[in-house]
Amino acid sequence: MNITRRNLFTIALTVPVAAALTPRAMAATPEVYNDGGIAVDGSDVVAYFTDGTPVAGDAAITHDHMGVTWRFASEANRDLFAADPTAYAPQYGGYCAYAVSQGYTASTTPEAWSIVDGKLYLNYSTGVRRRWERDIPGHIAAGDANWPAVLS
Repeated sequence: MNITRRNLFTIALTVPVAAALTPRAMAATPEVYNDGGIAVDGSDVVAYFTDGTPVAGDAAITHDHMGVTWRFASEANRDLFAADPTAYAPQYGGYCAYAVSQGYTASTTPEAWSIVDGKLYLNYSTGVRRRWERDIPGHIAAGDANWPAVLS
């Protein structure tokens, strides 16, 4: 086979396109929803409990847990999380609670949250949260049954 510059150029263009079209199912979904190693959009998960509202975490106040970096608005919140991560970390690794109840994962937005029985649940959007709220006990039971199998 005679390899020309044109053949090399064609190969160089084809390989990235083929890689982009490869199904995501080939790689397992990370256990914690993150973007670039930052958990749950950089939100301070403790603030949902202490302030009753989503609060952006500070990039200078962090704690590493489950292979990702969690950000906090204060050192006090970071210390609370570090002492008991399971008390503050969102259910289903911070993925959308409704999506997990339906058998798949989806990203979340800080504004779409609920605390149920002392546990934090995040959702893809406030609209999806309203759908999830129609049957919270049923969705939690389904999510618990699906988790963590939805990651594979």
